[in-house]
Amino acid sequence: MASRFWTQGGSDSEEESSDYEDDVENEGVETTTQTAGSRYLQANASDSDDSDGQKRVVRSAKDKRFEEMAATVDQMKNAMKINDWVSLQESFDKINKQLDKVMRVTEAEKVPTLYIKALVMLEDFLNQAMANKEAKKKMSSSNAKALNSMKQKLKKNNKQYEDLINKYRENPESEEVKDEDEESEEEEEDEDEEFEEDPDNIRAGSGSDNDDDDDGEEAEDTNDSGWVRQTGRRDKSIDKQFKNPSEITWETVNKKFKEVVAARGRKGTGRFEQVEQLTFLTKVAKTPAQKLEILFSLISAQFDVNPGLSGHMPINVWKKCVVNMLIVLDILTQYPNIVVNDMVEPDENETQKAADYNGTIRVWGNLVAFVERIDIEFFKSLQSIDPHTREYVERLRDEPMFLVLAQDVQEYLEQAGEFKAASKVALRRVELIYYKPQEVYDAMRKLAEQTDEGDNGEKAIEEESRGPSAFISVPELVPRKPTFPENSRTMMDMLVSLIYKYGDERTKARAMLCDIYHHALLDEFSTARDLLLMSHLQDNVQQMDVLSQILFNRAMAQLGLCAFRVGLVAEGHSCLSELYSGGKVKELLAQGISQSRYHEKTPEQERLERRRQMPYHMHINLELLEAVHLICAMLLEVPNMAANTHGAKSKVISKTFRRLLEVSERQTFTGPPENVRDHVMAATRALTKGDFQKAFDVINSLDVWRLLRNRESVLEMLKAKIKEEALRTYLFTFTSSYDSLSLDQLTKMFDLSEVQTHSIVSKMMINEELHASWDQPTRCIIFHNVEHSRLQALAFQLTEKLSILAESNERAMESRTGGGLDLSLRRRDNQDYAAVTGAMGAKWQDNLSYNQGRQGRSGFTGGGGRSLALGQAGGYSRGQLRGSGGYSGRAAAARGSQMDGSNRMVSLNKGVRV
Repeated sequence: MASRFWTQGGSDSEEESSDYEDDVENEGVETTTQTAGSRYLQANASDSDDSDGQKRVVRSAKDKRFEEMAATVDQMKNAMKINDWVSLQESFDKINKQLDKVMRVTEAEKVPTLYIKALVMLEDFLNQAMANKEAKKKMSSSNAKALNSMKQKLKKNNKQYEDLINKYRENPESEEVKDEDEESEEEEEDEDEEFEEDPDNIRAGSGSDNDDDDDGEEAEDTNDSGWVRQTGRRDKSIDKQFKNPSEITWETVNKKFKEVVAARGRKGTGRFEQVEQLTFLTKVAKTPAQKLEILFSLISAQFDVNPGLSGHMPINVWKKCVVNMLIVLDILTQYPNIVVNDMVEPDENETQKAADYNGTIRVWGNLVAFVERIDIEFFKSLQSIDPHTREYVERLRDEPMFLVLAQDVQEYLEQAGEFKAASKVALRRVELIYYKPQEVYDAMRKLAEQTDEGDNGEKAIEEESRGPSAFISVPELVPRKPTFPENSRTMMDMLVSLIYKYGDERTKARAMLCDIYHHALLDEFSTARDLLLMSHLQDNVQQMDVLSQILFNRAMAQLGLCAFRVGLVAEGHSCLSELYSGGKVKELLAQGISQSRYHEKTPEQERLERRRQMPYHMHINLELLEAVHLICAMLLEVPNMAANTHGAKSKVISKTFRRLLEVSERQTFTGPPENVRDHVMAATRALTKGDFQKAFDVINSLDVWRLLRNRESVLEMLKAKIKEEALRTYLFTFTSSYDSLSLDQLTKMFDLSEVQTHSIVSKMMINEELHASWDQPTRCIIFHNVEHSRLQALAFQLTEKLSILAESNERAMESRTGGGLDLSLRRRDNQDYAAVTGAMGAKWQDNLSYNQGRQGRSGFTGGGGRSLALGQAGGYSRGQLRGSGGYSGRAAAARGSQMDGSNRMVSLNKGVRV
């Protein structure tokens, strides 16, 4: 069968293929004879190098873009030959996209003549096609459709370039000659800068060129990989101009500085080369202001070393950048009359004023922007480095280096009276401290104290020793070591108080979230909760930027963990349930990217997500978070399900937990628990039967408890909670099987004290969850069995559905009439917590015992008890907060009106119940 296809190819292809095979065989023989004995020698193994010894040439982006455009024009010409308007339309769209790229690369205002020529050619061909009506009739439907579409597109597009098209039609040759002349001028300017420097060579031998000036040789060092380090025009001119120190003046340094700055970003300008040149110019600066100006440009050039958004600045360059910033602060401290400002453009000769000048010297610069960029580069480096390597730990050891810079800049700005700018720097310090427990903070403080003073000093001495000695010597005036209070809370209070006083809205909001996180980390739940409620951040979180939303999610996660550690199960579930409602915990906390089968992300979305990821040492353990969430849901849901056997689905506290429980119950075979979910489901099955010891043993076997500091006390608290909920579940489940039950029997059965058992049972009676009474002489519980018949159960379900229908009708009427109906606030919040957008931002409910179910009602219970189930969950509830005396920072008048509305709601329900 194969021969049938090969024979159709014709003899030409066979001859070509055989010739090609012969050539390959001949070449193979020649190469094997030449390189048989020297295969690994560098001299004979350079396959990619030409025999003439030519160096590799780096093609510029501009040339590549022009070549792409020329190739598209050729495609258009080919399409014109065969009258293919579909291809012409595609090529036209393609060339318009390429034009944007060319204009961006060249940074020119004039459109390339090649593009104008293509438009003229296309316009003429279109006119010919429209004139030839017979050929138009013979066209296929797709071709004719493309022709009509092309006519409209070209007419609309050519309006923008009408003058250039007319000019080209008048004299096409002169326009092309002009373009060629401009290109040749640019090539002549850049012909000495054809070779891009290898960063490894420059990093290894940076600054060594200035020591070889006396020999008059070109500094050409060839490394093992074959790259050649060449001294460009600028290096040679610097060597000539600054060879004699006595001839160096402010004018010569300023002229050279302007040249170097003007070359920034141009084709052929090596980034490391520019950093070296500016470093050299800082040493030959004649005035402090000039040195400061050059230092600011040097720091900007160091930021340019890594132009991409995904990568990070090389670590050694980052450290040099921090040292340069400290030198800037030394100059500003030594010469207080020098003012740095980025709002006013100073005079050209402003930096000529000497050190003894009495007036104010203004230098352009922005200290806060530089500090923020250094912090961003540090953050990006931690994102990029593998956290399981030694390199990551070494990088973390550079944190005190940034903290001392931020501390010095903040102190300088406070002395200068720029408190708003100082608050931005203080926020950067807060964001490096807020997630650290006290033990980690102590370790960082000891590391900063043990850091050798020689680290920065040796680098500075090494820099000074290269090339000539600096004309303007600056002593180390600002501290090179950070000062830390012994307690992390003290430092946080000091920094956030400054931010709350002088910061802008975003700075205050982020500082508040960091403060909440840190309080929660120290198990100060009530303080963290009060800060969250008084700030009302939860109301405006949807309008914040993405990074602030991530910080809000992290604060809520830590707040949930804190509530669990101090024994507040309902509050902990309220904080964590929204995180787990969508199944995207990793994305919400920026701790990973999960792929979905149903939603594909674009490469741009993935890049944005990766840039937002938290470094590994800032992660909140997801297994611990999941364990806490599911255990809280278990302790709330198991008694709730036992209490509401009729229509239990309408009283869901945690949908996530219910879904997992249903999946677990559907399994034919249940093996031993493997992950966190399996452990919690196994504990749930035991707790449903009232077996608290088995439930606790399963939960206790989880490995995540080793991550807690106060592990023993947390597990003791958890055991007590499991006993309490096991008792409640037992009473809800088996109340119909007893006429009376002894207090001593319950105490022995659940290993509780008499006081605890009596308290739990009494609460259930008061809340009408349990129809029973105490018989004091016999110390027994007398049960009053109220059995619901099948008809009563159906009636309860009907009332629930009717109440939901009435609720939706009232909402629809209110939206149509624009208000007027007195809808209860509690009804409005009757939706499931996890389904409400921004429900995490609602308010706390103080009355957690308000959890009356349908079991205690004999008649209609407005809303079927759904809001009561939410009340039992103890989550955020706007109705409870605003209407019934919950925690609020609002005015008293507003509270009064809201309570009036709540009273009206209660009286309305009473009226219906009668």
